[in-house]
Amino acid sequence: MAGYYFEVLETVKEPEAIYGGRMGEYIAVREIEKGKYLVVVYRELSKEDGFVITAFITRRRKQLERRRKIWQKRR
Repeated sequence: MAGYYFEVLETVKEPEAIYGGRMGEYIAVREIEKGKYLVVVYRELSKEDGFVITAFITRRRKQLERRRKIWQKRR
């Protein structure tokens, strides 16, 4: 994921959707190619501070959609 540094930051900044995690973390999702999604799991400490827990690429968006949706970008 080292080659996706800026994409990870951009996904947190402007995601297509945000889901809630089980332990208070957020899961930001953004499509990077057709059918291929970058998923970033992160935690906010304040409005200005936070950290990324992990990031990965998946094609299985339906599994993420089982989680509680917090926010979705309008199309």
